[in-house]
Amino acid sequence: MLIYDRKEQMLKAWMEFVEQGHINKKWVRREIEDSWRRSRSRGIDSCVETVPYLVEPAELEQRREANRELLEISFPIMKNLFSFVEGSGFMVALVDQDGIILQSLGDRETMSLASRNRLVAGASLNEAASGTNATGLVLKQGRPLQVFATEHYIKALHPWTCSSGPIYGHSGQLVGALSITGTFEKVHSHTLGMVVAAIDSIEGQLKVNKVLENLLVVNRYQNAIVESISDGLIAVDEKARVTKINAAAATLLKINPDSVIHSSINELLGYHNPILKSLQTGDICTDEEFHADGKIHCTMTCRPIRNPQQKIVGVVTVVREIRAVKQLVTRMVGARARFTFDDLIGRNATYLKTVEMARTAANSSSNVMLLGESGTGKEVFAQAIHNASSRAKGPFIAINCAALPRELIGSELFGYNEGAFTGAKRGGSPGKFELADGGTLFFDEIGEMPLELQANLLRVLQEKAVVRIGGDQVINVDVRVIVATNKNLHREVEKGAFRSDLFYRLNVLTINMVSLRNRKDDILPLTGFFVEKVNARLGKNAVIIAPETLDYLQRYHWPGNIRQLENVIERAVHIASGEDITPDCLPDEVLSDTRIHLVSSVPGAAQEETKPNSDVVVRKSGKKANRIDILKAIKNNDGNLTHAAKELRISRSTLYRKMDKYSIKVVETESVLPEMHWSRPFIEVANERFCFDDNK
Repeated sequence: MLIYDRKEQMLKAWMEFVEQGHINKKWVRREIEDSWRRSRSRGIDSCVETVPYLVEPAELEQRREANRELLEISFPIMKNLFSFVEGSGFMVALVDQDGIILQSLGDRETMSLASRNRLVAGASLNEAASGTNATGLVLKQGRPLQVFATEHYIKALHPWTCSSGPIYGHSGQLVGALSITGTFEKVHSHTLGMVVAAIDSIEGQLKVNKVLENLLVVNRYQNAIVESISDGLIAVDEKARVTKINAAAATLLKINPDSVIHSSINELLGYHNPILKSLQTGDICTDEEFHADGKIHCTMTCRPIRNPQQKIVGVVTVVREIRAVKQLVTRMVGARARFTFDDLIGRNATYLKTVEMARTAANSSSNVMLLGESGTGKEVFAQAIHNASSRAKGPFIAINCAALPRELIGSELFGYNEGAFTGAKRGGSPGKFELADGGTLFFDEIGEMPLELQANLLRVLQEKAVVRIGGDQVINVDVRVIVATNKNLHREVEKGAFRSDLFYRLNVLTINMVSLRNRKDDILPLTGFFVEKVNARLGKNAVIIAPETLDYLQRYHWPGNIRQLENVIERAVHIASGEDITPDCLPDEVLSDTRIHLVSSVPGAAQEETKPNSDVVVRKSGKKANRIDILKAIKNNDGNLTHAAKELRISRSTLYRKMDKYSIKVVETESVLPEMHWSRPFIEVANERFCFDDNK
């Protein structure tokens, strides 16, 4: 049938429907019939000569911006499609998902005719606005189709035949439609095929763009991850060329990250690096130590990358600074300082001066020497100095020179390489100086260090570098040294037991610790602190210290200093039967301390109960024990009040009460022996040493 005859028959069918609502099913397709009925039910004027609805220019720009990707992809394809129909009276149009024409192009004459019908950018081809048309039906049904001349519902579109198809996005969502429109006599089934082919290209490019976008996002995620990790990361290809390096690795390896891409890793690190080894052998290496040029000291963990054919195509390597690794290890094994200056308890003036000196040392990077008896808290001071210094975040490692076997001190301090001696670990082991890098190394009992190792220690302190036993690699270390001893190092130097040059290297800031017997006013606060500490650990409630108990604690000479006091208090809290810590809870060495002087301060008290045979101490009724009985019993028991109470057959509390009644006091005396380095109390008991004031 001729095109014009078909148009005439369809025109009759259209008029019959518009005027009577009747459908000529011979000429009207089902989808056209359904669309006509929807258009009529919406009240669309079928006789309009122009497209009824046109969006404002501002809205059109907004829609173009919202569909920028679709436009950028479609326009080159639209131009290519038009090149096939150019000069034949067609135009190509792209609409968004709402049916608004975003862009169109065509022959000048065709575009002029379309303009008269307002078939231009901004026009709505949505069925709800313009009735039956190819683009509106495509957006509604989601499949390609062609609408011929008078199949259109409004008269403005009767001169046209339109072939249109839907455009789907990467995830299957409808994003718009593409159409070729020409005058009705240009109708041909091939036109629809051309539209579908063009749409396939658009959809393919949309998917490619999405893949590229996803890859770009993934790449940015990877870059963000790579740059956010604190460890260094290097990736090389099968030819050992650097393909990726993050800032942490570049800083650690002292290279410019932008200038090394595509450079050989061997040029950067030398030919004996773990990355090349892993690339050549396919072996995995984990935390392998690596030195280069005396400046780079790190560990490398290498993982080869294989393609589906199991061929090695590259290696990814994690690089860690050796100091960070060692600090992690020391934290894991507890090599850190727990005590601060807030943990130092005392109010004694001399002791407070010592604390102030330690605070001054904390603000310095110089070596510190702590001198004092065992138990005076030298390591607590060392930890407090470390935690108040700029090295507080670094490791704190303590080593007791007296506790290590003589033959192991060197390997403990300086480390060793594999095979350095029989029994050496595979891969070797770092020494304490390496582990303390960036922190503090505390040498307790430094006076016990063997002479032959003192020279090595002096060299490390001077050069700030170590060489492992059995190795030749110089390893730089940044360590602050604090030493402690209970020896008189001046005398050790004079005897030749300690190197004078090492002594003067260490003796920069010297702090003399105060013994507990020289800070008796601190016994009360220290005792209270230890009671609370032990109570918390044992879940007990021993909080009251009897006055006579404190009296014993303050009279005792404390050869073990604070450490001994803590142990005594812990024992007392353990065995306390209630809340009171009485003298019965104290150990015998505290109760039987014979460094005492017994006197009576009331002259008349001696004769108050003096009777014949008063030198007989043991009586049937101990409750009548008089002053002389008490003095004799204390004398007989060398000043041990517990034993004296048993001899008198009275309780200790009764003995204390009677001693108070007769004004019997216990007085501690001290003397300084010239041949000793520290002052110590001596004993006065019995006859000449044990004095009775009997009021003569």
